[in-house]
Amino acid sequence: MYLLLATALLTSIAPVKGPAPNRQPQLAAAPGLTALVFGSGNSIWFSASHDNGHSFSAPTEVARIAALALGRHRGPRVAISGRTIVVSAIAAEQSPTAPIHGSVPDANLVAWRSTDGGRSWSKPVRINDVPASAHEGLHAMAAGKGGEIAAVWLDLRAPGTRLYGAYSEDGGGHWSKNVLVYESPEKTICQCCDPSLAAAGDGQFSVMFRNLVDGSRDLYLTTWNLNGQISKARKLGTGSWNIDACPMDGGGVARLGNTVMTAWRRDRTVYLDEPGRPEIGLGEGKDVAIALSAKGAYVAWSGTNGIELHKPGDKQPACLSAAGSFPSLLTLSNGNVLAAWEENGKIQVKIID
Repeated sequence: MYLLLATALLTSIAPVKGPAPNRQPQLAAAPGLTALVFGSGNSIWFSASHDNGHSFSAPTEVARIAALALGRHRGPRVAISGRTIVVSAIAAEQSPTAPIHGSVPDANLVAWRSTDGGRSWSKPVRINDVPASAHEGLHAMAAGKGGEIAAVWLDLRAPGTRLYGAYSEDGGGHWSKNVLVYESPEKTICQCCDPSLAAAGDGQFSVMFRNLVDGSRDLYLTTWNLNGQISKARKLGTGSWNIDACPMDGGGVARLGNTVMTAWRRDRTVYLDEPGRPEIGLGEGKDVAIALSAKGAYVAWSGTNGIELHKPGDKQPACLSAAGSFPSLLTLSNGNVLAAWEENGKIQVKIID
């Protein structure tokens, strides 16, 4: 049995490219600006809200490229650094090959930037310093409180899959030499689960990824300090998932002050986890997202009844959307939580609190 979520203002963004659906929404916020990006066909689109998610501008095209990694947590990401909006994606500018299961052969992780509120965008800047090493298509990007921007991705520059990262200190204009954030003792992490990033302050970022150790594909958490220090990765949760396949589901990590919360899937169950404590089962599902506010953790996932939502203090999840999938959650600058998801080719956006 599931609660019905109380009606709230819903923004619906219709397909922007004819029959091609709008896909894989992602959100970022700064005081006075909430940014939404999504993919459609081979294009990346941007929409802005200046009233904490109550309304959004008509989408504008960030870039149209030859091939765009899209689907199964692939797709564009967005971050805000001061007055600069940065959009990233894994894309091929001249690839004649169509995406394969969402990934794009010969693709790179690239970033565009806008200093005029999204009205115009720079030419793309490549982030991975070994060409085509990011072509699996899965990455995360986040901005720190000091304006620094970090990105991590699944990297294929050597046999196996490793987690690499890079950072920018000028709003995405230039990116650092690539950093090996994590390498499994088995020389590969889980090959197609998206990583997650959350800013921790003072140039530090919490990084979550699905590992592969002794046949188990569990979530691990590390702290990456942009000055070069990377903490020992620690397994999350008391259980393990032994599976000879990639679940294509990475979950999410969120921070509020010194509090770190993660949400992820193990087998058929979605868990909420605070490192160092036993994980809490929330329900069955996949494609997990998390946001953290002063009230506590909000977790959304795709379940048997559509998108289900756990709110702080609730004993059972609410139904956010009976027909939606691939939710994204964001804590706004006013403390409210915003949700975005795919639904019948549209992007739906709703204020939760």
